[in-house]
Amino acid sequence: MTIAATLDLQEASRRTWDAAVVGAGPSGAMAARELARRGQDVLLIDRAAFPRWKVCGCCLNGHALATLREVGLGPMMARSGAVPLRGIRLAAAGRVAEISLSGGVSLSREAFDAALLRSAIEIGAAFLPQTWAALVKGSETSEVHWLELRQGPIREHVAARVVLAADGLGGKLVARAGGDEERAAPGARIGAGVVAATAPDFYAPGLIFMACGRDGYLGLVRLEDGRLNLAAALDPGWVRLCGGPGPAAEALLAEVGWPAVPSLAELSWRGTAALTRQPRHHAGERLFLIGDAAGYIEPFTGEGMAWALAAGRAVVPVAARSVQRWQPGLAREWDAIYHRLIAPRQFVCRAVAAVLRSPWLTRSVIRLLALAPGLARPMTRHLGCAANLEPGRRNPDPISIPPMQTTNTV
Repeated sequence: MTIAATLDLQEASRRTWDAAVVGAGPSGAMAARELARRGQDVLLIDRAAFPRWKVCGCCLNGHALATLREVGLGPMMARSGAVPLRGIRLAAAGRVAEISLSGGVSLSREAFDAALLRSAIEIGAAFLPQTWAALVKGSETSEVHWLELRQGPIREHVAARVVLAADGLGGKLVARAGGDEERAAPGARIGAGVVAATAPDFYAPGLIFMACGRDGYLGLVRLEDGRLNLAAALDPGWVRLCGGPGPAAEALLAEVGWPAVPSLAELSWRGTAALTRQPRHHAGERLFLIGDAAGYIEPFTGEGMAWALAAGRAVVPVAARSVQRWQPGLAREWDAIYHRLIAPRQFVCRAVAAVLRSPWLTRSVIRLLALAPGLARPMTRHLGCAANLEPGRRNPDPISIPPMQTTNTV
């Protein structure tokens, strides 16, 4: 069911908002919800109609679920039919290892983003879908920042005491206003994703499958409705050589010897900008960057979603103080908070990505994990997913999701 606008563009332009949040993904919706819960007048804007699909691994790890529980949204996962994850299966060059996990789930972005957005609207945030937004260059004053909003031929200007840029990977909200543009890291991989309606039973619910090759890796996971979500990080040159992300994904599955997904190359794949990218600053005059717009590293086992939710929640106290009285020190404060909150967790993903770029290292690590799965304990603990390493022992499920009632093939 489409989530409708809660007001029209002209009505939005007649008010001065405490906060305007551009981007209604996990970070933006979380920030809008928590600001509205504090009594702030919040306008949430997105260029898409919801529900909508996004290129994403569709996994939420223990860190992400903890953030949801802390704001009272823990039951949302069970209501949405999220699939508990019990393990991750890694394969490269004939080597296979399986690590047991608990504390994570898979859930489609259509379902998760829509549920979080509805929660923000129920709390009191106003929502404008299918609306293009741009900062008006040089418009920031001692009281407000101005945004130009467009819906087709209709244009209006909206004033907000603080703006949160949550417009995603490669978002241009800040750059178009003359601010710092994100810089992609040299050799950064691109993201690509698709959802397959049918897939072999081999790809069972509750497992994350990772096919690793010299030029990228492909993750596969069953969603709450039985479809198979595929998300890849690929070298751009190799994608061009293969003729697109679909053939590249087929090549990765063939390389590790896993069953082919029917018509994979012909499905409607979507791509992303370079995955590893960072802006110079995370804040400016009455402006804060959150979520993927604040920088991104190739994620692993749901970390991208965890970063987004954590940043969306953490920015709220700083943004609320900015509404009351803007001070330049608040921008520096958010920079410091963001680095302290996100940087240590991104370091682990950098290390994992570096290993996956080396075929020899990848094969060696997978062989070691096959022999001694306990070696994965530090990584799984850091990623917020407890490792089940003792046979017969079941770790407690932190959100108590009932078992899946679905077949393996749609």
